[in-house]
Amino acid sequence: MNNKLIQKFAERFSVDQVKVVEILKATAFKQKAGSASVTDEQMMALLIVADQFGLNPFTREIYAFPDKQNGIVPVVGVDGWSRIINQHPDFDGMEFRPSDNIVEIAGAKPCPDWMECLMYRKDRAHPTAIREYLDEVYREPFTGSKDGRSYTVPGPWQTHTKRFLRHKTMIQAARLVFGFVGIYDQDEAERILEGQSEVVASGTDLAPYTSGELSQEAQRKARQLIARAEKAGAWQAALDYAAEHFKGIELAYVTNEITKARNARPAGDPRPAQADPPVLPGKEAAKEALHGEPVEA
Repeated sequence: MNNKLIQKFAERFSVDQVKVVEILKATAFKQKAGSASVTDEQMMALLIVADQFGLNPFTREIYAFPDKQNGIVPVVGVDGWSRIINQHPDFDGMEFRPSDNIVEIAGAKPCPDWMECLMYRKDRAHPTAIREYLDEVYREPFTGSKDGRSYTVPGPWQTHTKRFLRHKTMIQAARLVFGFVGIYDQDEAERILEGQSEVVASGTDLAPYTSGELSQEAQRKARQLIARAEKAGAWQAALDYAAEHFKGIELAYVTNEITKARNARPAGDPRPAQADPPVLPGKEAAKEALHGEPVEA
């Protein structure tokens, strides 16, 4: 394990270095009862992401779901997203604009059918406007059965519908404006894991999400981008290309696959690793970094 990184977290949060990993393994991972223990590799992956974004895993600004390939899906809570947005040196404010059309979904509270976030950067003349539609992001309540009886457990989308639509809009705006990739909100993480469960059940390499939202095109492009990035060491360019060409769950899926492939590189890999640019380099720069070859349509 990376003792320097562990020491850094221990000193930052005034926690005994011997206990840091033990505490975080017990508190910073969401696991089902009976699941395998969190590995040192999974723990270090979470610390690396937390360190990269300056997030506090002890207050659950960031936590993780173990995935089906012994990796992790890093999840950033809304407080964590607020922190990395406000700490970005180019952030210059944001505002929300809700639709005037109020809709009602069974079990949820009345809510605008879309919400728009205008996010401003100090180095841009105009704000970026991102709109999210309720019917595309809303999550149904959890349902199950016990002792032959069905039951429904309302979640935050039922109890705080407008607030969660606002959160979703802010997160997607931050992704596109500041290029935050490789981290997800809890909704996205759960859908990624649902997709992995379908892979295991079907025995295929990359099966569609059970919700049917993930296209075969996204799966094919993910494989292409990983192959090109491995060849050129252009991992950030691959992530930037994904950010320009995908959105929502497909963006979450493709960036997750690229990030896992990059993290899986063996120590001492002689292939070059492209330095991360301060902002999204744009479509042409991404193509150039990927050996000047556009990803096939």
